[in-house]
Amino acid sequence: MVEEKSDAYIQAEKRVEAKLGFYRHFAVYLGVNLLLFLIDLFTSPGAWWFYWPLLGWGIGLFFHFIGVFITGGRHVERIKEGMIKRELEKEKPKT
Repeated sequence: MVEEKSDAYIQAEKRVEAKLGFYRHFAVYLGVNLLLFLIDLFTSPGAWWFYWPLLGWGIGLFFHFIGVFITGGRHVERIKEGMIKRELEKEKPKT
C-alpha cells in the first residue's frame, strides 16, 4: 500500500534535505581548504595564498547558510511559484 505524504511532511523533508546539503557543503569546504592549507604550507611557506580560496568560498558558504537556516528558502519558493504561474499563463490558449 502506498502512503500519501502530507504537505507538512513534504515541506519538512525539503528542509531536512536543504540542511543536509549545507552540512555536506561545509564538510567539503573544510576538507578542501585544509588540503589547500597543507599544500601552501609545504610548497610555499613564506608566501601564503590559501586564504584567498578560503575567503571566496567562505562567502558562498555564508550565503548558503543564510538561505538554509535564516530565510529557509521561503524567498526561493515565492520566486519559483511566480515563475510557474507565468509559465502556466503562457500555456493558456489565447482566445
